[in-house]
Amino acid sequence: MACESCKAFVKEALEELNIAPLKVELGEIETKEDVSDFKKQQLNNKIKKVGLELLEKKKGILIEKIRKVAIDYVYNSDEKPNVNFSVLLSNELNHNYTYLANFFSEVEATTIAQFIIALKIERIKELIIFGEDTLSEIAHKLHYSSVAHLSTQFKKETGLTPTHFKELKEKRRVTIQNI
Repeated sequence: MACESCKAFVKEALEELNIAPLKVELGEIETKEDVSDFKKQQLNNKIKKVGLELLEKKKGILIEKIRKVAIDYVYNSDEKPNVNFSVLLSNELNHNYTYLANFFSEVEATTIAQFIIALKIERIKELIIFGEDTLSEIAHKLHYSSVAHLSTQFKKETGLTPTHFKELKEKRRVTIQNI
């Protein structure tokens, strides 16, 4: 689950199926009692309507946990100290980072590092579009060593400089008077 509205939807689906949850967190559901395969299937059908799905296999759960830690790392990075992601991930999931990285690459056909970069680029785009932060502030929030490093990575991934991306966004916007 990727957001608070997803959690609310899942809680509602559980209530409709008379499944008592102990915990509903991002990417995790814990119930008071074992849930029958039939009810699991019903729940899965309900949540698929909004693009979610139940993962019961340990491999799927581990991938989802890695993704969850990575998303939290990128989207809440300004609230956390600049910690190496490999150390953070190993500590959070109690596994060797090499094992997690190899496993993630095998299943997702991309590296954890590339996944983190993709998340950072999307976060940069959001922050540029919101327009509340300067590039220097964005670089600091996302723990880039410099604006130049952020700009180089952004251009490599998108083909645009952050400044050009911002200009394109502003050009697309038409004032009400010009409509």
